[in-house]
Amino acid sequence: MNKTLFDTVAIGTLKMANRFVRSATWEGMCEPDGTPTRRLAQFYARLARGGVGLIITGYTFVRPDGKQLPGKMGIHSDALIPALAALPHAVHEAGGRVFCQLVHAGGQTSSKTIGTTPLAPSSVSNPNFPETPRELSEEDIAALVEAFAQGARRAKEAGFDGVQLHGAHGYLINQFLSPLTNRRSDRYGGSLLNRMRFLEETFLAVRRAVGPGYPVTIKLNAADNLPGALEIDDSVRVAIRLEEMGIDAIEVSSGTAASGDLSPVRQGIESEEKEAYNAPFAQSIKKKINIPVMVVGGLRSCSVMQNLLRDGVADMFALSRPLIREPDLVSRWRQDPTHRATCTSCNGCFRPGLKEGGIYCVLDRKG
Repeated sequence: MNKTLFDTVAIGTLKMANRFVRSATWEGMCEPDGTPTRRLAQFYARLARGGVGLIITGYTFVRPDGKQLPGKMGIHSDALIPALAALPHAVHEAGGRVFCQLVHAGGQTSSKTIGTTPLAPSSVSNPNFPETPRELSEEDIAALVEAFAQGARRAKEAGFDGVQLHGAHGYLINQFLSPLTNRRSDRYGGSLLNRMRFLEETFLAVRRAVGPGYPVTIKLNAADNLPGALEIDDSVRVAIRLEEMGIDAIEVSSGTAASGDLSPVRQGIESEEKEAYNAPFAQSIKKKINIPVMVVGGLRSCSVMQNLLRDGVADMFALSRPLIREPDLVSRWRQDPTHRATCTSCNGCFRPGLKEGGIYCVLDRKG
């Protein structure tokens, strides 16, 4: 039987209505302490009503010193659980599924934002970092591992259907994996086995916190697209190891904020030829593992995604900017598979998040 984009799919034991994923994106719709607002719950519910099989929340900080942008969601305190619970409740009422993405920004934040010197695997000046961070001690690392675990516990208690570790785009897990940002000489640095130790410990702690049946996934950089940084061969080895440990799915991305034209959020996706720029990376990883693989990056048309599915490149397809402009895009595709997403990849949707407290398509608002 031929696979289609609208097949029911599963991550672990959790079933979703189709293969479309709303990839995690900062929305700027939370209070200064990280409390999600009613507006954010409505934002997610609209995506669920629009047909997305799985929603992944914007990156959610597991500790206050891991916050990067204003309006970012937090999961660092039990006091937040009641407000967090409103999000899965809204999504479930609309018939959808939602994972909470867990992150610590590491050195990719600033003392102005968090009120103290940022933390990172190594104290190095780096284009990824706005300032030189403080190097983490082993005691610091253990505390961060526990912070991720407690964040996952809170996500489960709040009713999220699963969690996703943010291991991409230059944030803390990615910083440990990359030889560009990890210059340590102890058991957390040097060889790839050592550089992935923080990720392994974090995953195992999260698994203990949520139990064996709860979906735990990761957004993984296949490559940082920077000289001397993480490359695909190492990422394939990381993916193989994660599958051995029991992770439930991997979303494949690439690039960091310092990667220029090869950053995670590229502009000028005007044709099918420019779509799916992470597909070669996803294919390299998919060949070596058997768990579901999601691919993100410039997806705009069903024809491209259907071909990737047919060729075994990926099992699920993640996108976000097109869903900011067209929250009902998946439903439109079900009715008309030839429809091309109207998103122009201008990235203007993020500007109002900083100035007005919430992302939206500025082109539609002008109209």
